Amino acid sequence: MAEATEASTSRLELILGKDGVERLAKSFVVVLGIGGVGSNCAEALARGGVGTLAFVDRDVVEPSNINRQAVAYFSTIGRPKVEVMAEMARDINPEVNAIAVRSFLTRDNIGQLMASFPRRPDYVVDAIDNVTAKLSVALWCQENEVPLVSSMGGANKLHPELLRFADINQTHDDPLARIIRKEGRKRGIRKLRVLYSPEHPVSASSPGGAPEGTRLLGTMSYFPPIMGQMLAGDVILSLTGLAKRGEHNERQKAQP
Repeated sequence: MAEATEASTSRLELILGKDGVERLAKSFVVVLGIGGVGSNCAEALARGGVGTLAFVDRDVVEPSNINRQAVAYFSTIGRPKVEVMAEMARDINPEVNAIAVRSFLTRDNIGQLMASFPRRPDYVVDAIDNVTAKLSVALWCQENEVPLVSSMGGANKLHPELLRFADINQTHDDPLARIIRKEGRKRGIRKLRVLYSPEHPVSASSPGGAPEGTRLLGTMSYFPPIMGQMLAGDVILSLTGLAKRGEHNERQKAQP
């Protein structure tokens, strides 16, 4: 088993070096929301060798999740998403410390939730849909100086090549980001790294029997997984120090 575990990170070591792989093995990342974005991010973090992962979500797998969520199969319908995700992480890396928390995050319980973990997170990924919860996470991370990256809206969008990272104050043409930006100012959130798309959402067609006035959110099979992979990449590059190298290279290119 030890040989297999070592071999599973051998391709990572070619890029990150032994020190980088060891740094990830000692890191602790919390993924909030194990839906289409969060589950795919969590899977990539597990495959990337992050040693301690906590998954927080209240929901169970439903048939409608199968088109985009890493935890969703016909065999997992009805099971808590966090439990499926923890099993997947342990199957990917038997040495991972995978923590499953079946809970709905609120501004009242976030402090208690974070205090329940074995240690302070090195990074938090916000893949939650609820606006109030997203703002609560951003404020807690700001107050506790914990690095955070937050996912904005991916529903009713088609073109993942338009996805980009930015500070929340630099976002545009993203309905969720607009709300977070406005409400974040009221709460004193000074900055927030987000993944967003300026693509205008397409109109979703109404299924038969849908209540009049229902806001319909369709999702392409590839869009949330790509968002999740990008978030995982952002975290891994940050934890290993490669993000700064990439920023340096971009600045070098921009110089005349």
